[in-house]
Amino acid sequence: MIEYPHDVPPAAGEAITVADGIFWIRMPLPFALSHINLWLLADEDEQGPCWTIVDTGYGVEATHALWLQHFTTTLSGGRVGRIIVTHYHPDHVGCSAWLHEKTGAPVWMTAAEYLSAHAAAEDVAGFDRENSGRLFLQHGLGRLRPDFATAQQTRSTAYKRGVPGVPRQYFRIMDGDVIRIGRRNWRVITVFGHAPEHATLYSEDGRILISGDQVLPRITTNVGVWGNQPEANPLKLFLDGMSKFAALPDDTLVLPSHDRVFTGLHPRIAALHEHHAHRLAELEAALDVPRCAADVLPVLFKRELDDHQLVFAIGETIAHLHFLWRAGRATRTRDGVDGAYLFQRSQ
Repeated sequence: MIEYPHDVPPAAGEAITVADGIFWIRMPLPFALSHINLWLLADEDEQGPCWTIVDTGYGVEATHALWLQHFTTTLSGGRVGRIIVTHYHPDHVGCSAWLHEKTGAPVWMTAAEYLSAHAAAEDVAGFDRENSGRLFLQHGLGRLRPDFATAQQTRSTAYKRGVPGVPRQYFRIMDGDVIRIGRRNWRVITVFGHAPEHATLYSEDGRILISGDQVLPRITTNVGVWGNQPEANPLKLFLDGMSKFAALPDDTLVLPSHDRVFTGLHPRIAALHEHHAHRLAELEAALDVPRCAADVLPVLFKRELDDHQLVFAIGETIAHLHFLWRAGRATRTRDGVDGAYLFQRSQ
């Protein structure tokens, strides 16, 4: 059963103590999720007491203002010794360069996330929206939205909006690394599917998991196929990654990037597996005749979607179709008219 130790999350500019030396703060987001949870950990290094920050928030003035407030209140004017970023998405890495410049603290990331942040910020290595736009058109999105290609050309670069800069140096962390933060050891557990090399952190002392976006208490993590990896099977990677948490205790306190702190890690993971199994079965049933991703998008997303949500929804629909295809539960062909990829359930 999932339980929430705290009835309400911290208000803007406030902090909640979730364990000895661990503080929960929130920063606003300018899209549907509305917030991201960040973690402040009391630390100590060769220079004396300091703080470790885990994740940084969306890189805009509103976030900067809240950080300046926390510097004088929650952090009590203390020194920041290290900034850990779980993955390259804008709400996590967005303020990393600004915080590094303000505090001088080094940024710690996995290599794939650090390099992905730079590639996404500079629209290189296939991270540009035109590349993903072409992929989505290959999966029939033009049938659903004939104006999609034109709309993509006029959209501003969303990543750069939330990540105005990425640090030019970093300290690399890897799966299995043990990081001493204050009086606790934290083991790095990397997972895949949502991001290239997403870092989570687990401490046996207190049985605490900083789960990033991998395990959220109520909503499901976005797992999509994008233009630079058009043949990927990220949903399998995402679900397989949950096995890395199998040995963690039942009473693990989970600190997620969205929603509230919770216990009930294993019931939540079981629910996520069940959710995706149900969605895959629904999708498989809809493939009675050859259909493209745009044809079956309403099977997975029954609500109205704005342009921002549509991009993530089509990427996630392709991810589910690729899971079925790679598992031999569906076949993939090309349409003879517009060349769209068509999927049909295997007989």
